[in-house]
Amino acid sequence: MPERASAAALPPELRRALIQLARTPRLLVACDYDGTLAPIVADPEQARPLPESMNALRSLATLPASTVAVISGRALRDLATLSRLPAEVHLVGSHGSEFDVGFVHELDRAAQDLLTRVRGTLEALTANAPGVHLEFKPASVAVHSRRAEPGIADHTFAAIRQGPGSWPGIQVTEGKAVLELAVIQTDKGHALDVLRHQVAASAALFIGDDVTDEKAFQRLAGPDLGIKVGEGATAAEYRLPDTPEVALTLAFLLEERRNWLYGEQAVPIERLTMLSNERSVGLLTPDARLTWLCHPEPDSAAVFADLLGGPAAGHFSIKPQRNGLPLGQRYVPGTMTVETRWSKLLVTDYLDHYAPPQRTDLIRVISGNTTALITFAPRPEFGQVPVTLVAEPDGLRVLGTTDPIVLRSPGVHWDITADGTAEATVTVTPDAPIVLELRCGTDDLSAAAPEPDRRARADAYWTEWLAGLTLPSTQRDLVARSALTLRGLQHGETGAFLAAATSSLPEEIGGVRNWDYRYCWVRDAALSAQALVSLGSRTEAESYLNWVHNVLATLTGPERLHPLYTLHGNTLGPEAVLDTLPGYAGSRPVRVGNLANQQVQLDVFGPVVDLVKKLSDARGKLTDDDWRMVEAMAEAVTRRWHEPDHGIWEERAAPRHRVYSKVMCWVTLDRAITLGQTYGRTIDASWIPLRDVISADVLKHGWNEEVQSFTTAYDGTDLDAATLHIGLSGLIDPTDERFQATVTATEAELRSGVTVYRYHRDDGLPGTEGGWHLCAAWMIEAYLLTGRRTEAEELFQQMVDCAGPTGLLPEEYDPVAERSLGNHPQAYSHLGLIRCAQLLDR
Repeated sequence: MPERASAAALPPELRRALIQLARTPRLLVACDYDGTLAPIVADPEQARPLPESMNALRSLATLPASTVAVISGRALRDLATLSRLPAEVHLVGSHGSEFDVGFVHELDRAAQDLLTRVRGTLEALTANAPGVHLEFKPASVAVHSRRAEPGIADHTFAAIRQGPGSWPGIQVTEGKAVLELAVIQTDKGHALDVLRHQVAASAALFIGDDVTDEKAFQRLAGPDLGIKVGEGATAAEYRLPDTPEVALTLAFLLEERRNWLYGEQAVPIERLTMLSNERSVGLLTPDARLTWLCHPEPDSAAVFADLLGGPAAGHFSIKPQRNGLPLGQRYVPGTMTVETRWSKLLVTDYLDHYAPPQRTDLIRVISGNTTALITFAPRPEFGQVPVTLVAEPDGLRVLGTTDPIVLRSPGVHWDITADGTAEATVTVTPDAPIVLELRCGTDDLSAAAPEPDRRARADAYWTEWLAGLTLPSTQRDLVARSALTLRGLQHGETGAFLAAATSSLPEEIGGVRNWDYRYCWVRDAALSAQALVSLGSRTEAESYLNWVHNVLATLTGPERLHPLYTLHGNTLGPEAVLDTLPGYAGSRPVRVGNLANQQVQLDVFGPVVDLVKKLSDARGKLTDDDWRMVEAMAEAVTRRWHEPDHGIWEERAAPRHRVYSKVMCWVTLDRAITLGQTYGRTIDASWIPLRDVISADVLKHGWNEEVQSFTTAYDGTDLDAATLHIGLSGLIDPTDERFQATVTATEAELRSGVTVYRYHRDDGLPGTEGGWHLCAAWMIEAYLLTGRRTEAEELFQQMVDCAGPTGLLPEEYDPVAERSLGNHPQAYSHLGLIRCAQLLDR
């Protein structure tokens, strides 16, 4: 192939189309042979395909959900001999009349007789035509004139058209220097349709150079892609000049398809570091690539979705021109400012805490004494919206977005590509750092306050808040980071807490358990707020409870409370799948929204009422609004506690009478009664007896003699880590033999080395998942309650060891593959760590 063979040689429009095509669920790739895979030569028997094309086709054919075919006018036997392609590549010869598997046409007696007659007539017509030769096929005869003089070829073809070409039952196909007479009706378009139907392709690519390929081009529609090779009128949308460009196109498609199916080299989840300003969240890789950022809200569409879609989905990278991998990454102590360090380069990142409303301002400071490379590739709407970058003296403007985006970068010279990527090479010296300001939500490129002042204000916000906390001595620094993480996951404007900063990070690599956690779960948020109250900060809980009040005000009754809402307290739209993104490490589907929004989860009331109790105890009073909310939630439990539900784990199967949900209904009433008694409120007369009824019901129906444990639900013998709350909540005394037996049974069934699984039952979803850090935290607390401190300390240390270099924990851990899983950072994991450190400190 020529030296120019690189992806950049392809037209930008074609590259974009190929990227889109590569992301179709089931792909069919079909090519002509002569003039497409193999250059045209004088002797057709010497037409050899380019090795690069063959390699790409072979590799494409081995990918999942990908079918490859060569559809040629050549006889099938000749096509197989010349191409030497493996069985994974389907071969279709004679313009579609010969298929390699299951589609060979059987000729009846009349067709056989007609074919014999055609052969004899053509032999006579070409006997005295030097350079014209015949190719006999199972259902046709091809007349080739490539080696004949033009006059002889024209005369011979004219005689054939007037003679056997005009006979009834004969189909004539004309190509470049070839005339084919067939005794059956067939064409390449029909062959393409047959293949598409057989493999249920959702999109097809066809590449060809001959006039006979036009019938295939004419069958393409919707997401399909047609590419014409060479000159001439065509129905194809795109055009390539020659066969080397075809090889390049196939190689590019292969790379994009492979990346989409399997994902590129994925950064370990726990090594991702979160940026936050209580309005926006972003994630950095260990080498300072902005891999995730949504705007205008954390649950909005991503502007940079490299985390789930690779570079094509948007990223913002800074790295040294030399010296490869960084030496380390850390948070500036007590802040949400991140430093990534190489030997001569330091990149400092933070989200401006005091940016104007509806803005996302990311500050990136490049300092040191070296040359650095910057790549700025915004891709709004999860990479689905093409953008144009325009350079101005003070930076870049991003055109094509619904919300304005600019990058202030005075003095930086940008090279901009047609696909909306800007690159720059900059030299930094110790006394001349370079400041880049990504501003989403404004078109203002003018200077702001000096960067050092903004940095100082942003850092002070976090350090001053942290200084007011009471931290345990056990893993003090890690607890501080967990507290900052929970605070960073709270939405300052509304008081809602994100369950996690991301969507669709997998619970199993390559699996389908990929969920969107960028919303506020009523339960998760209450537990996050409780953790911060326990550390001495009440502001977050006050703000969150105000959010709950506002949500309840929109409902006709408290029992209609959904498990989760948007950050602004609205119900979620339908769950959607983004087929265009390959997912983290090839884990698909990538989801936006969450169907759990529609589930019945009766455990949500308990954590909220428990939060009201803890907050009231911390501030020394119970407000009227909070008491009314407690009454409403107790009322909801009174009405619905006896119903089955989907439970804390949101299983997409039939509701069950779950022990954990019943325990949380008991907690709701128990804490409500305690609040009323402590703060002189009138308690509903039904609450105390109902609390006892629920307790008796759980103890009777939740215990299973066969397994010697409290089980997941009343209707089975399966175990669930959440059932440990029967003792953690106080419903049963931790010294009770049944609770001690439940801890032992849960340990034996669900603990695996460094982690604890939620359950091992069939939950209606394919695949598996890792153990949950939250479940490990519950097990640690259960160990402590049952006098097993050594086991508690060991498991806690193992949990701590799972944290990433900057102290963050995702949702899960796979003890077999020894890697983290799930959305990141996860509020559950960090509130569990805080709770365990506090308990161990006692």
